[in-house]
Amino acid sequence: MAAAMGHRLAELIAEYEVPGAALAYLHQGELHEFAAGVLNKATGVESTPDSLFQIGSVTKVWTATLLMQDIEQGRLTLDTPVVDVLPEFKVADPEVTKTVTIRHLLSHTSGIDGDLFLDTGRGDDCVEKYVAACADLAQNHPLGVTQSYCNSGFIVAGRVLEKLAGKRWDDVLRERIIEPLGLTHTATLAEDVLRFRAAMGHMENGDPAPVWGLMRSAGPAGLICARPADVVAFARAHLEGGLLENPAAMWEPQIDIPNPHTLGRQWGIGWILDEWDGQKVVSHGGNTIGQHAMLWMLPGTGTIACVTVNGGHSGAFTHRVVTELFAELDGVTVPARLGPPEQPVQVDSARYAGVYERAGSRITIGEREGGLRLRMESTGELAALDEPVELDLRPVDEVTFVGRRDGDPDWLSAVFFELPDGSPYVHLGARATPRTG
Repeated sequence: MAAAMGHRLAELIAEYEVPGAALAYLHQGELHEFAAGVLNKATGVESTPDSLFQIGSVTKVWTATLLMQDIEQGRLTLDTPVVDVLPEFKVADPEVTKTVTIRHLLSHTSGIDGDLFLDTGRGDDCVEKYVAACADLAQNHPLGVTQSYCNSGFIVAGRVLEKLAGKRWDDVLRERIIEPLGLTHTATLAEDVLRFRAAMGHMENGDPAPVWGLMRSAGPAGLICARPADVVAFARAHLEGGLLENPAAMWEPQIDIPNPHTLGRQWGIGWILDEWDGQKVVSHGGNTIGQHAMLWMLPGTGTIACVTVNGGHSGAFTHRVVTELFAELDGVTVPARLGPPEQPVQVDSARYAGVYERAGSRITIGEREGGLRLRMESTGELAALDEPVELDLRPVDEVTFVGRRDGDPDWLSAVFFELPDGSPYVHLGARATPRTG
């Protein structure tokens, strides 16, 4: 498999219309690296194993690791209220302001509306300014009752690190992870990324993205750029030691994910948790503007893999790569994406029709014969970069529906559920969105 993977990667990027990709994996203590395609269709620069891709939200595990270092050293605990470290912290709900903890932030259970993408400038105070701007953020759901992906919470977590260390998040990351692990191809700032070959994201029409990356304020939630081998080295330190006394504490389940068909079944501290073929899987993914990354590790076999992509049908591509890779390396069967049942299922779909909204996103769900019609649109600062998504949803069971866009091989899943108080929600794309109309 190791010898053939370079050729196979080239075949798969063609099949999934991916401009360029890179792969690194650790198996039986040996690192393997491959790359295929181009970093930018406008320039034709070749993708190489040393090329830097934006790993997006895989960054969150690095931020969580840094906070776990502080916890192990007694500077705080998982259940320390955020305001104990950041007295200036505030969100719209005064009770949440007082009681939201580090654990809530790192397990996506705070309920704080999580997709505030706000450019607060390029200055070293950008994260501090972002946290100040969270004062008006409403609750997506009550504190601790369910899981909903929260970028805002991880930026607040990054500010906690800055306050404890008296340094920029970027510097804390460099001094406590990048340099100790000897990661030579990992950076957060564009001026540092420029020293290397760097991938450009590509939009759905195949053109290079109109901008290279996210705003700097998103740093602790998603601004690391790295080659896959560096990401594998980071994960290896979680398996073999080097960053934490007890890295497995981050794999302890904190909350069940209402929709287990997208990323995994549970959230730990930073990490997403799942099981394949009886093997524990610890993972995280990331998306930026036209770029996608996935990191998986199997503690039971010691195998780690990271794939980075700069466009195309990236989710279906990375799933295909990991499916073939882990079958060959460990004999592990990766579950297929949830798709529609062979025989149509009759469900009372009408009860789910309505408008579902949270910060930065509006989902409109209407009835159609045999299922539902979904329209999902961005309403925040990234709206100009995201085209609205429309697709038909087909029922799998009473609460689970799947759909995909024309020409897309990847099925999206949506799970309708209620909170303990009966409030209706849809869980889609790792986010819980309340029905508002």
